[in-house]
Amino acid sequence: MSDGWEKLLKLHELNQGPVRLSLAPDEAERAAVAKRLGLRRAPKLTAEVTVKPWLDGAELSGRFDAVVEYVCGVTLDPFEAPVRGEIFARVVPAGSPHAPAEPQGEMDLDLEADDPPDVLAGETVDVADYVIEHLALELDPFPRKPGATFDYQPPQEEESPFAVLKKLQERKD
Repeated sequence: MSDGWEKLLKLHELNQGPVRLSLAPDEAERAAVAKRLGLRRAPKLTAEVTVKPWLDGAELSGRFDAVVEYVCGVTLDPFEAPVRGEIFARVVPAGSPHAPAEPQGEMDLDLEADDPPDVLAGETVDVADYVIEHLALELDPFPRKPGATFDYQPPQEEESPFAVLKKLQERKD
């Protein structure tokens, strides 16, 4: 699903062995990534990804390094923050015998097991899309500018007319 930045790799290109990619989108592509992820900007984004054959599909592994511009959830000021992370995914083509089966009824989950491979629509892997996906997983859902504090003061409750009358009655007694 490309929204402005893509790096396509056909599975048959892995027949010669692993493919190492150094990815660095240009300014327009970073702007598209920032828009897709709901960020103000993405001043920096680079990734080193190795794609190697795995069963009848591919395994992607590597790292990314980014600087993103958030909007502080407290002050609403923009601020930049570094984001780094690992990339790991396995993919198989549609119709592969290694594709995960559709669940029937109740399903047992093993939290320690590897994730099932993603099923590709065709024979092409969009490596940039996996970089964006892993970047999205590392983003802070509640960004706060360094030093910003939330200082909530509850509004003063207005005294009801009955409370005022009650105080007057207590004074008389």
